[in-house]
Amino acid sequence: MDFPSPAHPGPVEDQLLVFQGDHMSFFVWEGQLSMQPLRPRRPDDLWEFIGEHPFHARVVARLQATGFYTIFELGQMQLDWSLITALVERWRPETHTFHLPIGESTITLEDVQVLYVLRVDGRAVALPQHIRSMMRAQFLDMMGHFTGYRPQGNAGGSRVALSAIRDHMAFLHPDITGETEDVYIERYMRLALLLLFGCVLFPNTSGSKVSMRFLYHLQELDGLPQYSWGVVVLAYLYRSMCRASMGPAVDICGFLPLLQRIMPLQPPLPALAPGEAYLFLPLASRWILRRGNYRGTDAHHNLPLIRDVLDMLVDGQVADGPTAYSSDPANCGVDAAAHPHIKRRLDDDDPDSVPGRQGMRLRPAAALKYTGCGTH
Repeated sequence: MDFPSPAHPGPVEDQLLVFQGDHMSFFVWEGQLSMQPLRPRRPDDLWEFIGEHPFHARVVARLQATGFYTIFELGQMQLDWSLITALVERWRPETHTFHLPIGESTITLEDVQVLYVLRVDGRAVALPQHIRSMMRAQFLDMMGHFTGYRPQGNAGGSRVALSAIRDHMAFLHPDITGETEDVYIERYMRLALLLLFGCVLFPNTSGSKVSMRFLYHLQELDGLPQYSWGVVVLAYLYRSMCRASMGPAVDICGFLPLLQRIMPLQPPLPALAPGEAYLFLPLASRWILRRGNYRGTDAHHNLPLIRDVLDMLVDGQVADGPTAYSSDPANCGVDAAAHPHIKRRLDDDDPDSVPGRQGMRLRPAAALKYTGCGTH
């Protein structure tokens, strides 16, 4: 009786997947598979504050003008940490793609734009050298100047505690009225945006602090919509997944709702009723308005089961043709003609691309090209 030859753990060639020796998949093959999902680093200071202190109408109007109010409006969405862990195990930092049985997939700028209405084609979000080289005392002075709040203590570098910002906002909240001067509204808004950055869009592995370097871009609030914040959010999530996929990682940070919303295991978005339309509707809003898929406690489903489900994905589980929001941008409030550079599913200039589902652009493994690992 002939027995099948042992399966090759892969990769067959190590010229592309150069990090295999330290990647999670290596430990999986060696039987060192963790049954514990990655530990979340998602502070709740922002949502706790909003739950107790709803924003005044003047603050809401100004936040809408910045382009970030959609994130505030969606609120705290439920995350499935087992699902996120299983997908991060398939993320490759060399190619910035997920390795699935049906091919390679990734998160695109289009996903960020359509799901959360974060701009991807504006000015680059970059820091000048003099901001990078500032000392803590200088950051504290900047914080005091632009927010009216100067944290105490000389430890912590450029970071400030999220809880301290939340407590100071709670102190200021009763004074935010229809007669409050604009300068105080702007200070309050900068603190709210720092909470948004530190708790939702750019949480770090400390789980409790945010960088005061963001104040450089918060100086002129009217200029915020000019920046390509969606690019930075996606790049930060890429970086977080790259770090979490290497070795025995125990935690992950970044804008994880974006990761979960584009997973192939998500059910299709519910269709709008005939004649029903929303004036301001990024597709992520449908998960809130139509399914109630938000807030509450995070889910902790069976991690081994989700790994098996990903292992058994087949081509039939990937919808044919363009995604709904690619073919009908009018339903999501995005002008497709205004963003011709955003990668679409079936482009004539990219014959290797194939239809994806829920925002994932799939590419056959043979079509992948080494892009370098300089960002790691």
